[in-house]
Amino acid sequence: MSFSAISLTGSKPEQYEQLLRQAHALLHGERDRIANAANLSALVYHALPDLNWVGFYFFDGTELVVGPFQGLPACVRIPLHKGVCGAAARTRETQRVEDVDAFPGHVACDSASRSELVVPLFKNDRLIGVFDLDSPRLARFDADDQHGLEAIAAFFLESVE
Repeated sequence: MSFSAISLTGSKPEQYEQLLRQAHALLHGERDRIANAANLSALVYHALPDLNWVGFYFFDGTELVVGPFQGLPACVRIPLHKGVCGAAARTRETQRVEDVDAFPGHVACDSASRSELVVPLFKNDRLIGVFDLDSPRLARFDADDQHGLEAIAAFFLESVE
């Protein structure tokens, strides 16, 4: 199967519906967590504008460990008590941060990142990890982005064993 760059059209919610359909096609029939995280990271990174990092951190029982991603090399381990990723994992709530420099304890893996959105990944009440997106633009993510990316994260959780 071959995929090319995605051209999303319409309103932002319509674009996320298109992206979710692409994710379904891309992950169809595959249950491997690493394979699906890798392909989903690439899909989102290349489909959405103004992103400098898209990827997954997986919970190893103690802390978050970097998984498949697109972007510059990342921090390998993030304790649950640090950063936006740790806050999402701890609170079980999506963290949408307009200015990462104003976020207490922000973990700066890429100094170009200005805003961040992190969706916690829970399956059967168990922490799997987080889906993390960074942007070099302040206030890059709005409620439409949050809703669309939460739907993509939920699909990821459904796709894996």
